[in-house]
Amino acid sequence: MILGIHHTSMSTPDVDRLAKFYNEQLGFEVVSRGEWTGGNTTADTIYGLTDTAVKSVMLKTSNSYLELFQFNRPVGAPGNATRPISDNGVTHIGVVVDDIQAEYARLKSAGMTFHCPPQSVGAIGWATYGRDPDGNIVELMQVLDNGPYPALPRT
Repeated sequence: MILGIHHTSMSTPDVDRLAKFYNEQLGFEVVSRGEWTGGNTTADTIYGLTDTAVKSVMLKTSNSYLELFQFNRPVGAPGNATRPISDNGVTHIGVVVDDIQAEYARLKSAGMTFHCPPQSVGAIGWATYGRDPDGNIVELMQVLDNGPYPALPRT
């Protein structure tokens, strides 16, 4: 039986920079850091790769985790920091906030770029899309408690 989503994972060319962004700007807590320079046959088997060298950081928010990987071997192809959301693959991560206007202003002043100011999405609440330092899309959502999918309880 599927119990729920445990984590989302992203690959980045600079795990420390991206972890700092999610920690300092979005309030994710660093739970663990890991690193290997080779010889991790279990990870190699799971990834379908050979002789990997990886730095990783696991971050936690109130009810889920975000895992970041920096592959030093093999080095991944650079991502497209302006990739349209219509391209196939993971499109964004959504974070729930209690005051979208304040978070939008705070993050924008910290240098985060946004597609637009927060928009009303009817019975759901408010939403906007911004980009992290690698260009991954982060959705800010302020959801209504009586909407079709209110915020999940914090754990």
